[in-house]
Amino acid sequence: MDANQLQKIIELHSDWLKGKAGGKKANLSDADLTRADLTGARLNWVNLCDANLFGANLSQADLTGANLTGASLNWANLTSADLTKADLSKANLSRAGLIQANLCDVNLFSANLCDANLFGANLSRANLYGADLSRANLTKADLTKASLIQANLCDANLFGADLTGADLFSANLNWSNLTDANLSQANLTGANLSRANLRGAKLEGASLTGASGLDS
Repeated sequence: MDANQLQKIIELHSDWLKGKAGGKKANLSDADLTRADLTGARLNWVNLCDANLFGANLSQADLTGANLTGASLNWANLTSADLTKADLSKANLSRAGLIQANLCDVNLFSANLCDANLFGANLSRANLYGADLSRANLTKADLTKASLIQANLCDANLFGADLTGADLFSANLNWSNLTDANLSQANLTGANLSRANLRGAKLEGASLTGASGLDS
């Protein structure tokens, strides 16, 4: 798909969002959008299932409610993008830039976020069940009430992150940096905290039943 074709699809999608005659909801499932420039694009509710967005620039794009299941977004730039309520289950976001991105209520079930940069991102109430966040940068990220059940956070940087009420049941936090993180009311039952840095972390009301590595 060339740039002109893509632009036309986005324009028709924008008209559809506005309720204009002739508008058409975009279907970009399985599309090859490698390194496409979609800066600031309005892609609300678009179908990007299994699309290849490797290295694409989606900074400040509006992807509210978008279907990105199984999409390849590794090395993509999603800085300040709005992904509220988007479906990113089983998507590949390894090494993606998600600085200050809005991922509130997003579905990241079993997604690959290895080495992703999520500095200051909003992941409140996000579903990260079984997601791979190893070595991810989650500095000052908002993970309040997020589901991180069985998530892999090995060597992740969670410095100053807000995990209030987050569910980290059986999560792997081995070698993670939780300095000054807020884990109040969090569920850490069965979590692996071996070699985790908990200096200055808040654990008021947190459940630590069966958590390992607290004495290491």
